[in-house]
Amino acid sequence: MIDFELTPEQREIQRLAREFAEKEIRPVAAYFDETEEFPWEIVRKAHKIGLTTFSYPEEYGGGGIDDPITSLLVSEELAWGCAGIATAINGTHLPVAAIMAMGTTEQKKKWIPMFCDPDNCKIGAMGLTEPGAGSDVSSIQTTARREGDYYVLNGTKQFITNGGIADIHVVFATLDRSKGWGGVAAFLIDDKNTPGLSMGRKEKKMGVRASHTAQIILEDVRVPVENRLGGEPGDPEYVPGYIGGLKMLEHTRPGVAASAIGIARAAYEYALEYAKQRIQFGKPIIEHQAVAFKLADMATKIDAARLLAWRAGWMRHKGIEFKRGEGSMAKLFAGDVAMETTINAIQILGGYGYIKEYPVEKWARDAKIYQIWEGTAEIQRLVISRAIAKYGR
Repeated sequence: MIDFELTPEQREIQRLAREFAEKEIRPVAAYFDETEEFPWEIVRKAHKIGLTTFSYPEEYGGGGIDDPITSLLVSEELAWGCAGIATAINGTHLPVAAIMAMGTTEQKKKWIPMFCDPDNCKIGAMGLTEPGAGSDVSSIQTTARREGDYYVLNGTKQFITNGGIADIHVVFATLDRSKGWGGVAAFLIDDKNTPGLSMGRKEKKMGVRASHTAQIILEDVRVPVENRLGGEPGDPEYVPGYIGGLKMLEHTRPGVAASAIGIARAAYEYALEYAKQRIQFGKPIIEHQAVAFKLADMATKIDAARLLAWRAGWMRHKGIEFKRGEGSMAKLFAGDVAMETTINAIQILGGYGYIKEYPVEKWARDAKIYQIWEGTAEIQRLVISRAIAKYGR
């Protein structure tokens, strides 16, 4: 039996996230979009009440709510408030997902609790993308070489959320370029003041401007051998870097979809209320078919995107493999829906939609990145097409 009814616990966390988005995020969203400052105080408040750690294992100090649907509910509500601030709040989930996907038991025990102290908010960064290695991750140029009890890392990481300001950085590097993905491993740098680790250019972005995005520069950064995620080949819990990286992205794509849905929902709700109040030719514009049909398409596609995301979350919870690219389907469709919905919201508002006094132009700028990061829309289609070619129905 399929049941779409949320549990009382899910509704309570959804309510908590919605109230936080409404009271703490929305009132300052325009300010942080304009200034591109990192919203430290809001991130600390979210951390204090458990919005950053509720999904981490209880044994490591987290909330222990391992139901992926709950995470999707929270991501949607926070992005409804502001996608940039939501990214600042949720950005640490990616390096934590990397630790959970490929870390040994001892590594998890050591590092996950660092993120769970409600009185000490630590943020993380995950360094995968490079200036010359975006969609083609196998072409990573950052190198790692073993020197005694350390690995020495050299290279540059590009477009890194929380890059340089994070307390902990997870960095992917190649041990052997000739092996492509197979030569890649992940390393954890647990001190942002580690010699040789520095922040490069901070990017000025079109959207999600409250989120800090910057280069990470690695110049002879010495990382202890025990900080190689998954350990060494031959270790009992060894996880190859490329497998861990794929698991990490597979687990996070539905959450990216949920955030895109939050943006789309914000734009749809605003356009709907505007259409009810705006009078043209003697009646509210929602009574004009051209506008009404746009809103009908928005509502339908937002619900369809949410169902795809929830299916992926349900599959994760049940331990069902994404054989047909179900995580990619959710991310792909939700990103496209967010972009289409926000552009149509601008159209419904007309000239007002194009000026900063109204929030829909910001939502359109925020939406675009959801067709790009954590795998472009084109890469998602590649993943899906390869999956259906292999597994069919």
